[in-house]
Amino acid sequence: MTDLRKTSTAVVLAACLLASGCSGGKQPEPAGEETKEPVPHGYVEGAQEAAEQQSRLVMADAATGTVRVLDLITGAVTPLRRVGPVRGITTDGRFAYLATGTGAEIVDGGAWTVDHGDHVHYYRAPIRPAGAVSGPGPVRAHSDPGITALSFGDGSVRLFDREALEQAHPGAGRVLPAGRALPGATAPVVPYEEHLVVPGAGAARDRVEIRDRTGGLVASPGETCPEPRGTAPTRRGVVLGCADGALLVGESGGAFSARKIPYGAAVAPAERAAEFRHRAGSTTLTAEAGPEAAWVLDVTKRTWKRIETGPVAAVNTAGEGSPLLALGTDGSLSAYDLATGERTARTPLLPPITDGPAPVIEVDTSRAYVNDPAGRKVYEIDFNDRLRRARTFSLDATPAYMVETGR
Repeated sequence: MTDLRKTSTAVVLAACLLASGCSGGKQPEPAGEETKEPVPHGYVEGAQEAAEQQSRLVMADAATGTVRVLDLITGAVTPLRRVGPVRGITTDGRFAYLATGTGAEIVDGGAWTVDHGDHVHYYRAPIRPAGAVSGPGPVRAHSDPGITALSFGDGSVRLFDREALEQAHPGAGRVLPAGRALPGATAPVVPYEEHLVVPGAGAARDRVEIRDRTGGLVASPGETCPEPRGTAPTRRGVVLGCADGALLVGESGGAFSARKIPYGAAVAPAERAAEFRHRAGSTTLTAEAGPEAAWVLDVTKRTWKRIETGPVAAVNTAGEGSPLLALGTDGSLSAYDLATGERTARTPLLPPITDGPAPVIEVDTSRAYVNDPAGRKVYEIDFNDRLRRARTFSLDATPAYMVETGR
């Protein structure tokens, strides 16, 4: 992994200023007026720009609410105040939301990515608490540069101003107006292309609606998504998990469309994809296919593949050219070829997983991270080198829940 401490910020900014479309060129100043330095394109006040993604892991102890943030660039661990018993965790790429009995405590992971399409900016800033919001769990979060949508366990949705979150003052948020059958909704709302993708709408709860930021209906694509559950924003659009496969919601020229990606055969309810896991920006998604297999969804090719893994606790992949990673309930980590489904490597990693929150696999382009609650450790795995254990991070708290920020 590149050591970004040796990377000069000045070199990064200079390269950015020379790149096409990334210039903060100075405009001519009227005679006699004080000349001001131009603001570089992508500048964020109070943040440091870096050359590569600034990944950090936010972890919480389920029982005590102890919170730790691990910087994967420096290896430093930042302790934060306890938040009380934690029942779940989610992230929108920068902020982590720790579900408690009454709402969610917000942690600013202090690392994020700004994607301009033809180029990307990476930022790092101080790690800190960022306030709290109330509402029943579980809590799921999706965001864009303007807003964050928090979907709560009772189906209600509130929209939070991104700038207010960045100032650690989230407020109460705006309730998303009526537009879907909120009670019992199982799929979260996703901000997308300055609009909101709202699953579970209509009398049958199988419609997907596109709404504006005030809740006004903009479009309702013809394809349905019965029993929507998992969601995944990708470069190709927003993917929704449905009873009969997946639905890909896209936008072109201001018009929204939806295309079904069917399983191709009947799938038992217990084996449907309920929660997608993937590398941020990737169009290759994974999900558990019941207790003993995994799904791989290629959004670009619009195909599903089922891989027999045996009893599985967590899955993920970095995408095309990388293996499927599957953590077995026996604690072993295995790699599978995405094309053939054959296992290519296996390594013992954790003790058998019997109770408590299941560990997770977080991935970037070359490394995977697995939390070990029993051993109070996080393992960095080189999945391109037969699952070699590259680094081990020892902690002073139990990492029962873990998410990666910096995306």
